[in-house]
Amino acid sequence: MVKTSDNERREEGLVKKIHGSGSQVINQEQINFPVSDLTSYQELIEQQSLNSQTNVISLDKIIVDSKLSERTGFSNSRQVWRVVRQRVVDSCASVIDIDYLDASLVPQLNRSIAEYSIYDYIENQLNLSISHAFKEITIDNAIDQDKILIDLGKDQHVVCVRSKVYLNNGKQFQFTESRHKLEKFKFVDYAKRHH
Repeated sequence: MVKTSDNERREEGLVKKIHGSGSQVINQEQINFPVSDLTSYQELIEQQSLNSQTNVISLDKIIVDSKLSERTGFSNSRQVWRVVRQRVVDSCASVIDIDYLDASLVPQLNRSIAEYSIYDYIENQLNLSISHAFKEITIDNAIDQDKILIDLGKDQHVVCVRSKVYLNNGKQFQFTESRHKLEKFKFVDYAKRHH
């Protein structure tokens, strides 16, 4: 049996050094991430009883330019909220969520809403009905933001899920880019053959 040192495990993102407490082995169980469901992060952690914390990195209102319009699907000059959140699962920074929300449909937003659940706020406070999303899943090279906000270990890549999300009336209200630590999630789906 090959023994791995704390240093090797730390580089792989398996051990976390905690000041004054020594080392802690990070839970390596993968989290099922349902691809075809439109589930909020808060619903996912409640369904799977995960030990998780959300850190709001930034929350601001911006104007969509042509480059952002092409990426998000929002029209040029539209005002949107931009929310960047770090998701920490079992003491391991595992996900960055970058959300863009149409400010005309979501006029108010604050840190406590973003920390708990934007979907809960949209459905239960604004009484809007979320309908469907178009998703794209890619393996992307890690960028500087990933290296700072995700415990990547030796990984040079992240799983990126980009979603355009729509209300029942067909209006797009959200574009999300979720950047995931590679080995922390497995992406699952239920597929049915059409006859």
